[in-house]
Amino acid sequence: MTEKKQLFLNLFEMACVSHITHGLWPLPGNNRHRFADLDYWLELADILEHGGFDGVFLADVIGAYDVFRDGPETALREGLQSPNIDPLLVIPAMAAVTKRLAFGVTFSTTYEPPFAFARRMSTLDHLTKGRVGWNVVTSYLPNAARNFGLEGEVPHDLRYEYADEYLDVVYKLWEGSWDDDAVIADRDRQVFTDPDKVRYINHVGERHRVAGPHIVHPSAQRTPVIFQATGSPAGTEFAGRHAEVVFTGGRTSEEFRRNADTMRAAAVRHGRRPDDVKFIAMAGVVVGRTEEEAAEKWRVYRERASVDGILAHASLPIDLTAFPRDITVAEALRRADVPPERVPFLPLERTVGQAIDFVTGSRGDRFFVAGTPKVVADEIERWMDEDGLDGINLRQYHSFDTARDFAEIVVPELRRRGRLPEASAAPTTLRERLFGAGNARLPDRHIATRYRGGANLDVPIEPLRFRSTADAASF
Repeated sequence: MTEKKQLFLNLFEMACVSHITHGLWPLPGNNRHRFADLDYWLELADILEHGGFDGVFLADVIGAYDVFRDGPETALREGLQSPNIDPLLVIPAMAAVTKRLAFGVTFSTTYEPPFAFARRMSTLDHLTKGRVGWNVVTSYLPNAARNFGLEGEVPHDLRYEYADEYLDVVYKLWEGSWDDDAVIADRDRQVFTDPDKVRYINHVGERHRVAGPHIVHPSAQRTPVIFQATGSPAGTEFAGRHAEVVFTGGRTSEEFRRNADTMRAAAVRHGRRPDDVKFIAMAGVVVGRTEEEAAEKWRVYRERASVDGILAHASLPIDLTAFPRDITVAEALRRADVPPERVPFLPLERTVGQAIDFVTGSRGDRFFVAGTPKVVADEIERWMDEDGLDGINLRQYHSFDTARDFAEIVVPELRRRGRLPEASAAPTTLRERLFGAGNARLPDRHIATRYRGGANLDVPIEPLRFRSTADAASF
């Protein structure tokens, strides 16, 4: 009998008050305001470790949401991803009180140098015994660019070109700079590291010059698991070369499958296999022991949702709440002197009221379910078997109730169906949890492995190119 595919289960987190469910932090018993308290992360780690979760996926931004209403005031009032502490720094504390829980952490390739980041990730891989992954992002907030000395945002596709070289540098450090047996710790000869097995990388590229050698010896995974959140053409091609787990979505089954198939094809173009890439989506799950209990929770969450927070998060260059609900979006844009191309996702022919409802209501899309554990488990199995989903990032409506509800009510049902490992499962590296025992390191067909043993360090790879002539000239 063929074993059922198992769900990879993450809690979606961010070290801030209001991550993606805006307006809910004041709910009774919600702990979101404690995000800067170490005990918050230790308590959460305990819930997840003993509740059957595989990991916690930590989002991050490095700028303020200051497009909506021409400033950061709305975001600050809402606690919208600001204040926001560094997610890399909470991982060692959570790892110290867990053995199975893995950590996917977000870090941008656009503004900070690769050598220092490679050191931090190798350190985390050592401290967690191989339970860490990197969510590669390129940073999309205009304020982030200004925080690092630029006049404005780097064009989208050019950011992916920068990211491609950034990963080339860290791969050389993680995979090529040290041999596995470089550390010998020979007490008799008083030699800790064999210098013949450590080498400079001498990377000289368009954007980075890094001599090396790497300053951290090889960790359990060497290269952390590479996560990526994308859906754009440039992001898809980048994922085909680099990503092991893609955080994507779709409003329908067909749209999700189309996104996944496009990325699998990109992976094949880069010499990889279609199943070298796993797919996760953000999922909203509101569960109760009865249908009535689940419905009441969902009613409260909907009623308390903040329209201002959602619109600010969308970085809308127009305040739709300032216009009558019965005029069209096109008319509102005309009155505000905002070109339609700045809001390509807004339906121009609909009314302002419909557009607001569209933006705020999109939280209950394809990967959402509310109901009893049976209803929830049935739907999750449908996502896995019909859509091909490998895992979820569970959206939080309430901390810690969302995680506790899932752990106490849904996890036992999914285990009974063979969709999650039993509580007694032995700890593994993150990559082994995703791709099977014995797969702690990247497969040979991944581009990073070309540098193993110090090979090809002086052989440039063909960089990914996305920019248009206009983009190159304007930056």
